[in-house]
Amino acid sequence: MSREAENTGFDCIHCGQPIPRQLGGSYRNHCPRCLYSRHVDITPGDRAADCGAAMEPVGVDHTGKKGFLLLHRCTRCGQVDRNRLAPDDDMDRVIELQRPH
Repeated sequence: MSREAENTGFDCIHCGQPIPRQLGGSYRNHCPRCLYSRHVDITPGDRAADCGAAMEPVGVDHTGKKGFLLLHRCTRCGQVDRNRLAPDDDMDRVIELQRPH
């Protein structure tokens, strides 16, 4: 599957909102409102995971190469994944994830 074919809109698995495709050369893999994702990859972009469960946003990480990344944990199998922030992500929600609980 080409990157262009992967760059499609979807309905959020968590909040149900319709999410448009990502513009600007990247593709969207999480909801910009609630930040949830869906467990579809074994390795980034392969779409080979059979799980399909919701990936809950559980934190934020930072690397010099990729910048700020959302940490997601699968609500079914527990796999943890990292995804780049998108320009239209709800920054209040991102900041909330960085606060100690």
